[in-house]
Amino acid sequence: MESVTTTPTDVDVVLPCLNEAEALPWVLARIPAGWRAVVVDNGSTDGSAEVARALGATVVHEPRRGFGAACHAGLTAATADLVCFCDCDASLDPSLLVPFVREVHEGGADLVLGRRRPRGRGAWPVHARAGNLALARMLRRRTGLRLHDLGPLRAARREPLLALGLTDRRSGYPLQMVVRAADAGWRIAEHDVPYLPRTGASKVTGTWRGTWQAVRDMRRVLAEAPGSDARADRRAVR
Repeated sequence: MESVTTTPTDVDVVLPCLNEAEALPWVLARIPAGWRAVVVDNGSTDGSAEVARALGATVVHEPRRGFGAACHAGLTAATADLVCFCDCDASLDPSLLVPFVREVHEGGADLVLGRRRPRGRGAWPVHARAGNLALARMLRRRTGLRLHDLGPLRAARREPLLALGLTDRRSGYPLQMVVRAADAGWRIAEHDVPYLPRTGASKVTGTWRGTWQAVRDMRRVLAEAPGSDARADRRAVR
């Protein structure tokens, strides 16, 4: 009989990637043993795909630009029962996903999220943190969830995630996942994780313009009415 403390190995980690060749060695070295790294190349010009492949990752190409497009391409390419998401810029350590996966595997939660706690100067720009806080408050009003962050480090089961029918292919994808999961009655947990200064330049929150575009995408997601598929999605997660 499997011990309740055993960490499952049937896990895929989706890593959306746009010009992260410098960060990839650090990130891929921290993928837990037995798990599969799925690097989704979103149009890199710095050889990221070649670096990832040489380091043993599965590489998926998604030509349509957008964080959500890359994440969803990785989700649809995944084959494991449990799927994780992690940024590919060395700001988050994918080994921190182990307890997240264990919690989903043991039935303690349906979706586990990492609440980013900045470590080091410049780990999380003030404007990005302010935008995230505002969105967390709007999410609370929309769903009742008392979450503090909409960070990219997360774990859930693949089939229920696909059943959510996520449609956003831009910055709103992580939020849409949480909103639709909440509407479907999922149990959602949040745990603190250290957030490190990223390697390279940010594609989204490194500038006020990028942050504003992300907030605009997410406001659109929050304006969605609860879908009629919520009951079906609730059944799928059980």
